[in-house]
Amino acid sequence: MISRRPQFGGSASGPVLPGSGVSRALVLFLSLSCGLVVANNYYAQPLLPELRTSLHASSGLVGLCVTLNQLGYALGLVLLVPLGDLLARRPLIVTMLTLDAVALAAAAAAPGVWPLVALLTVVGVTGTVINILIPMATTLAREDQRGQVVGTLMTGLLLGILLARTVAGALDQLASWRLVYAVAAVLIAVLAVMVRLVLPDLPATPGQSYPRLLASVTSLITGEPFLRRRMATGALGFGVFQLLWTALPLMLSDAPYGYSPAVIGLFGLLGAAGAACARPAGRLQDKGVAHAATGVLLGIIAVAWALLTGGTVLPLVIAGILVLDVGVQGVHVLNQARIYAYPPQIRSRITTAYVSAYFLGGSAGGALAVLLYPRWGWPGVCLVGGLLTAVALLLWVTDRTRGPAPAAAPAAAPRPLAAGPGVPQPSTHD
Repeated sequence: MISRRPQFGGSASGPVLPGSGVSRALVLFLSLSCGLVVANNYYAQPLLPELRTSLHASSGLVGLCVTLNQLGYALGLVLLVPLGDLLARRPLIVTMLTLDAVALAAAAAAPGVWPLVALLTVVGVTGTVINILIPMATTLAREDQRGQVVGTLMTGLLLGILLARTVAGALDQLASWRLVYAVAAVLIAVLAVMVRLVLPDLPATPGQSYPRLLASVTSLITGEPFLRRRMATGALGFGVFQLLWTALPLMLSDAPYGYSPAVIGLFGLLGAAGAACARPAGRLQDKGVAHAATGVLLGIIAVAWALLTGGTVLPLVIAGILVLDVGVQGVHVLNQARIYAYPPQIRSRITTAYVSAYFLGGSAGGALAVLLYPRWGWPGVCLVGGLLTAVALLLWVTDRTRGPAPAAAPAAAPRPLAAGPGVPQPSTHD
């Protein structure tokens, strides 16, 4: 169980030891933080028609608000997230949140489409702060609560993604798209202050230059088969997720459905199933059954594609969406909980490697949907989704890695923390 200490812990009493435990209040605060930050990357999607009219721009230009925001996020994963292994994390997080708030405020006042595109790119870069918050939370957590902590934070993140489009549409209806980004700027500014006040102060781990820090991400990937397996499974999982959600609107707008964009948008609410399963999935890691549970969840994804083949039967489509969301998000939570068995000194770079692969897999899945649906329709999408899931299951069946090696990537880590009762050591189990 997560400690029920009433205080957030840490900041008022100086530095805290890694592995000393994390309070329920702090976990919930960090979960809320993840949701607020990630939502900034999804507000633009339902606002594109309004942006096109308000800024007198073409659909292609306003579409860059989404595209370059995502590219900015990828850039932040590579260039900023590894800094969590080098710098004191609380000042780094506060700085990134402050820049995020400034960019959002400027976006609310953007005079044209190009300034808005540039500012939302900055929002994408700084939004990767969530990938510093999550490994920091696992560093604070005891080993027996790490999975539950990851699951709770992922619940907040997924709800942020799920609700962002709804909130953006409501605020746009109330006033305009500018209000959306103004409110977001205020929320992130308040969050930056709260983080400064309540986030524990973990010690920095100096001893490596920034260029070597970035280069060591590659060393971790090449030297750690356990990490590569998690990266491949995560990429395939998010790939089939994006394959479904990119092709689904195309299928629902065609016969026999012919749904409007507003009705199609309601299908996004089915994603709540994935958010609801995040915390229970994290507990499976804490119980030591993560590997077996991953296989079950991959099997659930395969069942989802079988259901989705009945594309002309709406109940089967809905059931398939629900089941696939549960499977994909469950695998993702377990992957993250398992990779944080690596030593605290390298967890930010582990996050960079895993989330970059996850992100690239999703991008490939979306691109596949755009290519497959016009040529082979919904059956082709379901066939490829099933084949990709089969590959993931094959990786699981042949997986002999149950955790990081006992001496996980010593050359890639900065000067290690002194051994002590609060410093977790690498794990070799599930």
